[in-house]
Amino acid sequence: MAEISYDDFLKVDIRLGTVVRAEPFPEARKPAIKLWIDFGPEIGEKKSSAQITVHYEPERLVGKQVMAVVNFPPRQIGPMKSEVLVLGVSDADGAIVLIGPDLAAPNGSRMH
Repeated sequence: MAEISYDDFLKVDIRLGTVVRAEPFPEARKPAIKLWIDFGPEIGEKKSSAQITVHYEPERLVGKQVMAVVNFPPRQIGPMKSEVLVLGVSDADGAIVLIGPDLAAPNGSRMH
């Protein structure tokens, strides 16, 4: 595994946001959910597409706090432009489990 410097880590802007809207994304090549995430007044609301359909249903995601990389360039995914990369880890079967705090924190809080 290649080591990076602390300065390299600081280049990746990982922030906390709250899902304010979620919808199925049937146009995606792989099963996915469209997310609208509020990152607070500094960053605002951003859209993302996440392949999280194994463990999550859109209506149960609203209000959930998640971590996301907010400084990657937008990426076109089918008809949608994904503006942030929502973070997760793989479970034992390879399905994604979202990363979020175990206690509520302000939207836009930076990971450190």
